[in-house]
Amino acid sequence: MPVPSRDGLKITHLIVKDVRFPTSLGGHGSDALHTDPDYSCAYVNIITENGKQGFGLTFTSGRGTEVIVFCVRALKKFVVGRNVADIFADFSGYWRAITNDSQMRWIGPEKGVAHLAVAAILNSLWDLWARLEDKPVWRLLTDMEPEELVSTIDFRYITDVITKEEAIELLKKMRTGRDERIQYLLKHGYPAYTTQVGWLGYSDELLKELCEKYLKLGFTHFKVKVGLSMEDDYRRCSAVRKYIGEKNYLMVDANQAWSVNEAIEWMKKLAPLKPMWIEEPTSPDDIIGHAVISKALQPYDIGVATGEMCANRVMFKQFLQSGGMQYCQIDSARIGGINEILSVYLMAYKLGVKVCPHAGGVGLCEMVQHLQFWDYASLSGTMEGRLIEYVDQQHEHFIDPCDVVNARYMAPKLPGYSTEFLPGTLEKFGYPRGSEWQKMIKEGLFREPDEAELANP
Repeated sequence: MPVPSRDGLKITHLIVKDVRFPTSLGGHGSDALHTDPDYSCAYVNIITENGKQGFGLTFTSGRGTEVIVFCVRALKKFVVGRNVADIFADFSGYWRAITNDSQMRWIGPEKGVAHLAVAAILNSLWDLWARLEDKPVWRLLTDMEPEELVSTIDFRYITDVITKEEAIELLKKMRTGRDERIQYLLKHGYPAYTTQVGWLGYSDELLKELCEKYLKLGFTHFKVKVGLSMEDDYRRCSAVRKYIGEKNYLMVDANQAWSVNEAIEWMKKLAPLKPMWIEEPTSPDDIIGHAVISKALQPYDIGVATGEMCANRVMFKQFLQSGGMQYCQIDSARIGGINEILSVYLMAYKLGVKVCPHAGGVGLCEMVQHLQFWDYASLSGTMEGRLIEYVDQQHEHFIDPCDVVNARYMAPKLPGYSTEFLPGTLEKFGYPRGSEWQKMIKEGLFREPDEAELANP
């Protein structure tokens, strides 16, 4: 796939907005540690001199979004004035430059706020590239020759697990049957599981109502938030098990609430309910702790799922090497964009770990479907034991929202990364001056913004 012509593709503008939705009012997204989330994002729009545009975002949870917005602005020097054709011609080199600035990396490196900001920028660049090729991102990726795709990845720090040469060979081997797998995706989509039933802020009545709703929609996998009270967890998980039946699957998610020993003991008590996995049982940085938990829960046939808050490919490498995860949960907006995520997929495939992406936040379902479609078509070639998370929130704000039918993500068809908001979304939910936020602040539902937030144009 040739790199686009340079004509007219110099980037002239990078616009970043703080966009928030008041999900805390209904307890949507609530878990053991994130009790009042307002689903949000730092939303990036890049524009070239000939008017071509790309849209990208990083998911956040209310306060703190403005910090990522300011960090994106600090990275403008790597974007404005650059020609996107040059970026795509040496994407791995560009990735290393923007993630390893000699001053910005001091607050990282390759993690934290700076890496989240980078992800939003890189997501917008991939969206632009796919639009230039008139393809959805998943088709842009699957249509690349193995050498082209691998050239977008920085392999520094991970060659002890996988090299460029190995990655190219893996992808070449999977060329056989690729076209048939693409046709399967176009016809049948990709299986999903729902987290919508299990937020900790939901009442028992709503829990039952949602289980019934998603069973009727064809779902067979249901995830429940746990971690505040053992008695309450057992009661709620028992209710979900009763509603969904023994043949369907229950997963639980502690969102980092426990110590290692707490996680083991807590899950032993929930084991009679036959959970498929425990997600984020302890600190997302505790690789050895996850390995200890995994080993302790193996006799109970409970896997460990983690990765949505994993900082970079190096930490993923160690999680995968240690046996600390049986389900690898990449997040489309957390580590350094598609470039770095591809490296995690390659390592997970080589080490035999299933990838079940984290999704649900603003734009995450829209983006991550592209990655999992590429994985099935071009790398793993299987859906066995693999699912994409689905949460039914904020999709109505996108021009190309994800389409889930009979509990399966249907293939995106429009060009890009499915990340462009409808025009009215920014006017209503841009923080703090959007019309909806101004209304809610006046009604006393939310506090007056502070000076840092007011400085956000």
